[in-house]
Amino acid sequence: MSENKKNPKQNNSKIELTREFIKSLPKAELHCHLDGSMRVETIVDIAKKENVILPSEDINELRSILEVGMNCKSLEEYLRPFDITAQVLQTEEALTRATFELGEDAAKENVRYIEIRFAPLWHIKKGLTFTQVVDAVINGAKMAERKYNIIIGIIICGIRHTSPADTLKVAELAVAYKNRGVVGFDLAGAEKDFPAKEHADAFYLIINNNINTTAHAGEAYGTDSIKQAIHNISANRIGHGTRLREDGDLLNYVNDHRIPLEMCITSNVQTKAVSSVEDHPIKFYYDLGLRVTLNTDNRLISNTTLTDEYMLAIDKLGFTADDIKYLILNGFKSAFLPFFEKIRVIKDITKEMEDKGMIFKKNYI
Repeated sequence: MSENKKNPKQNNSKIELTREFIKSLPKAELHCHLDGSMRVETIVDIAKKENVILPSEDINELRSILEVGMNCKSLEEYLRPFDITAQVLQTEEALTRATFELGEDAAKENVRYIEIRFAPLWHIKKGLTFTQVVDAVINGAKMAERKYNIIIGIIICGIRHTSPADTLKVAELAVAYKNRGVVGFDLAGAEKDFPAKEHADAFYLIINNNINTTAHAGEAYGTDSIKQAIHNISANRIGHGTRLREDGDLLNYVNDHRIPLEMCITSNVQTKAVSSVEDHPIKFYYDLGLRVTLNTDNRLISNTTLTDEYMLAIDKLGFTADDIKYLILNGFKSAFLPFFEKIRVIKDITKEMEDKGMIFKKNYI
């Protein structure tokens, strides 16, 4: 007798994928920017305390400025609100509060593991040192972990369009905070005209200190950007990777080597990395066997949650209950967690999902 017949809960087709059900499932998020995921109310409150001038102090009006919407015309337009959020993230108190609140918001939709990334260079404009910035973020993460059932890892970002010397400085920061809350290093920012290989010295330091790496690539630029991320700076994961489908040989290499893709449906449409939700390649990649993960990118700027992203995958891209359980599992399998801790977490969350009727094959790990 097959396992399906032994256990009637095995038939996931009977599961109704409502928003409430998806929200209740344990989830992991690997690609989430701190400065793009603040609460509007917090931005206004901090601005008043720090005498920061905002375009508007009205919550609704400011929200309409910060949330770019699906009619956003380009990556450049998408990035403009970050000039506003960066202004209110220049003190230890603000950084700690924003990190805690992001952890809280994630925990409230049963995100059990989240990696929060940020660029220290953007938070030293009013006199903070790099270490003060990182300590403040880690403090906020620890506060959220103590209060909620969530694990938070911190990813430090270098920025493509800043000097390689600056990237090396923040790489040194990541090395200093390894095993102290920082779980990885990222290269973010505009891809075109700012190739990853120019920052190879920073990544040489990162790799030789056995630190996890990820890189924004194949979002606003083509597959050569993904190649450089993998071969020049040894990225363990790829941020976005929407244009990977343009190079079949590279696509198969990524699949063969189980390099996870951190995909963000809403923001990929807003930045025009893809033309529409229906054109997003995540289901195509998933069906091919690539290790795709689903993320928000920027909860405020994109006006989304991880639950929203899963509902888009279900309603617009045809993900079934069977697909969703393995898509969720991909997130945990791709986490920058130590192996044995990862296995423990995976066993916990799969049991939780099986209790809700989503049964896994025995070789799910």
